Amino acid sequence: MTSAGITAGIDLALSLVEEDLGADTARRIAREMVVFMHRPGGQSQFASPPNAPLVDNPILREVLARVQADPAGAHTVTTMASDAAVSTRHLGRMFREELGATSSRWLEQFRMSTAQQLILDGQTVTAAAGGAGFGSDESLRRAFDRHLHITPSEYRVRFSSTFRRGQ
Repeated sequence: MTSAGITAGIDLALSLVEEDLGADTARRIAREMVVFMHRPGGQSQFASPPNAPLVDNPILREVLARVQADPAGAHTVTTMASDAAVSTRHLGRMFREELGATSSRWLEQFRMSTAQQLILDGQTVTAAAGGAGFGSDESLRRAFDRHLHITPSEYRVRFSSTFRRGQ
């Protein structure tokens, strides 16, 4: 079988899953397979990070819970450390040890994931930027470019449902 045939088979399978089980299930499967629901030519693949990483450290667990409860909040390394009553240096160590990333990198990744879901839920780019804590459309666009190499609008087209009930 050619790669075009395999691609067509994957696309067909995802369309059938979407029709039977819904767009959210098809998207989840596409992400697990690390493929686009609507495959563009020459585009890098997409995989989303988990929203709720499991951490052992109770201080870090509380920091993550606060951010997850209010993605649009004014979270910075300084405010997160202050809320946890630890130094920014100690918070940084906890993030590196538990998550393998800096606090600012984790925060941006979490906000990206939040914005992606808001976009798929039908929010405008402006609403998704605000709801995810990016502050502006332009900040969100830059983050999308850094992480996914596409715009938020392109993301919506590639990952939104093509199945229309009643057709």
